[in-house]
Amino acid sequence: MSSIVFISTLARAEQQQWIALLAKLLPDESIVFPEMFSVDQAAEVDIAIVANPDPSILRNFPGLVWVQSLWAGVEALVPSIRQHNQQLEQSKRLQLVRLLDPQMAATMAEAVLAWTLYLHRNMPQYASQQRQKLWQQLPCATAQETRVTVLGAGELGQAAIKVLLQQNYKVSCWSRSEKNIAGVNNYVSVGQLPEALAQTDILINLLPLTAETKGLLNQQLLSNLPCGAKLINFSRGAVIDHPALLELLDSGQISHAVLDVFEQEPLPTDNLLWQHPQITVLPHISGPTNMNTAAQVVADNIIRYRADKVLPATVNLSRGY
Repeated sequence: MSSIVFISTLARAEQQQWIALLAKLLPDESIVFPEMFSVDQAAEVDIAIVANPDPSILRNFPGLVWVQSLWAGVEALVPSIRQHNQQLEQSKRLQLVRLLDPQMAATMAEAVLAWTLYLHRNMPQYASQQRQKLWQQLPCATAQETRVTVLGAGELGQAAIKVLLQQNYKVSCWSRSEKNIAGVNNYVSVGQLPEALAQTDILINLLPLTAETKGLLNQQLLSNLPCGAKLINFSRGAVIDHPALLELLDSGQISHAVLDVFEQEPLPTDNLLWQHPQITVLPHISGPTNMNTAAQVVADNIIRYRADKVLPATVNLSRGY
C-alpha cells in the first residue's frame, strides 16, 4: 500500500472528512497527516494532497513528485513551490496540480449568470427603492443589447461564457492567448484591454491572480468602461484596486459592483466596502468546492498516475496557473 501525505490548515474535522472520502475512493492508498510519518517513511512519499497547507511542511517529504491541490486557485502555493524547486535539478522539481472539477465550472457559471441577471435587471436599484418606499420602473435593455465581457477564458471562463450566450447576451472575452469561441469577440494582450472595456456594460473578472494580474483593474483601466457600467469580481480580490473602485463608484463611472473575493477574508467589519450603497458584498461563495466531486477528480488523477506514471495537467509555475 502506497502512502500519501495530507497537508492542510483546515479545521481538523474538515480534514478528516476529506481523508475519509478519499480513502473510500483510493483503497490501495494510505492517506495520513504529516506528523504520522517517520523520517524514513516521509522520504518514500511521492504525492501530497493539500488544502491551505503550511508550505514549509513540504520540505519534510524530499521524495515528492507532485502536489495535488484541493482548490482551483493555487496562487498562494506557487511561490513556495518555486522556492522549493530552486535548488533541485530539473528532473526532481516538484509539480503542482490544481483542481479541475467540471462541477466547479458549472457552479461558477450559475453564479455568473445569477449575478449578471441581478445587475442587468436593476435589482440593486429596486432594493434601494424598496427601502425608500419608492415605486418607480427603471429602463432595462434586452439581453441582446447588453454587452458582457468576461476576463479570463480558461475552464471557468468558458463555462460562464456558454451560459451567457445561452441567454443571448452580447459576449466578449479577454484572455492571455487567443480563443476561438463561436459568437464571442476575443480580445488578447494588455494592449487590447482598454478597447474591450470600452465595449462593456457588465464586466466579469475570472482572471487568476498572478504577478501580471495583481492590481490590473486599476483606475486608469477601469475608467475605460462606459459611464454607468457594472462589475462582478469572482476571481481574487487583489486583481482590483479597491480604493480606485470606490472612487469610480462615487463618481458614477461604475454604477454597481458585486464583490465575492477580497485580499483579507473574512472581510474586516470596518472595511468601507461593507457600507457602500453601490457594492454587493458576498462571502466568497461564487465557486465553492464540492467535496464529493472534487474527491473523485483527485482520486482519478492518482489512480491514473499509479497506473502509467503520467502526471495530470500541471500548473505552469512561471505563469502561476
